[in-house]
Amino acid sequence: MKVKLLATDGLGKFEEVTWEKPPIKDNEICVEALMTGVCRSDIDMMSGNFGPLPLHMQGHEGIGKVVEVGKNVVHVKPHDIVATRGEPAYADYYNVRDGEFVVIPEAHPRYILEPVACGINVIEQAKDQLHAREGKGKRLLILGSGFLAWVAYSMLISDSYQFKIDIVGNNNRHLWKSKLKSKYKGTYDVVIDLSSTNYVFTQPILNNNALVIFAAQKPVTTDFSNLLWKACTMVFPSPRSPAFIDCMHEARAMIASGELNVDEFWTKGYERKNWRDAFNDGQNRPKNYSRGYIIWH
Repeated sequence: MKVKLLATDGLGKFEEVTWEKPPIKDNEICVEALMTGVCRSDIDMMSGNFGPLPLHMQGHEGIGKVVEVGKNVVHVKPHDIVATRGEPAYADYYNVRDGEFVVIPEAHPRYILEPVACGINVIEQAKDQLHAREGKGKRLLILGSGFLAWVAYSMLISDSYQFKIDIVGNNNRHLWKSKLKSKYKGTYDVVIDLSSTNYVFTQPILNNNALVIFAAQKPVTTDFSNLLWKACTMVFPSPRSPAFIDCMHEARAMIASGELNVDEFWTKGYERKNWRDAFNDGQNRPKNYSRGYIIWH
């Protein structure tokens, strides 16, 4: 099946190309794209700072309408609306493996679950290590104040972790209000690094036996001597975790119940015909821009 696909070769722009979508397998569904979030990693790929990925992996923050169901997939039916973490979500139609989609109530940007699940996974993938370090007087630092930081912080509060939490960053001050600090103070038992800084590797920021949850996409040059000397543990949360689908289900439940509100982070939707504007704004980030998404229909 030939479909249109938005793709980049890493030379500064996306282009619309024709892609041969394969038939679905028994453990897959085919969806018609309805919305796709423009992720920062897509912008990095377009700019030549990451990848580029092959055609069948372009775009991953999808919402689609189910049009075909493989014979081994039993919990979804045609016309259901699903949030996907499969690729290529920048295609008009694409296949998604069972275990990589969640049925959602409506095609609304708040239900673009993949980036929300990434924030939840920052906490969930490290939960055993977090529980081992929580307690009275224990301190946790979040470096960064963007979308992932807000979701991770919300998870810490929702799950009643016992930490005194500091958030250091420059973005979304209207959302964080007095919670947001311009610099850290003292040392911490847990540092969640979602920033573009190198503080966790170069500054006296860690207690002995500290946990570092490293979820920032940035180049790092270090000999790890500080972390080694302090007997630190590092966790690298990733959507490739086998439990990531559970984070997507949790994201849906928290959003549907109103426990987690991510509406402020979805700045703007772009009609299919204006898809170039979505990538341009994602790269240039006009005032008050946070996250954009493409509306296919």
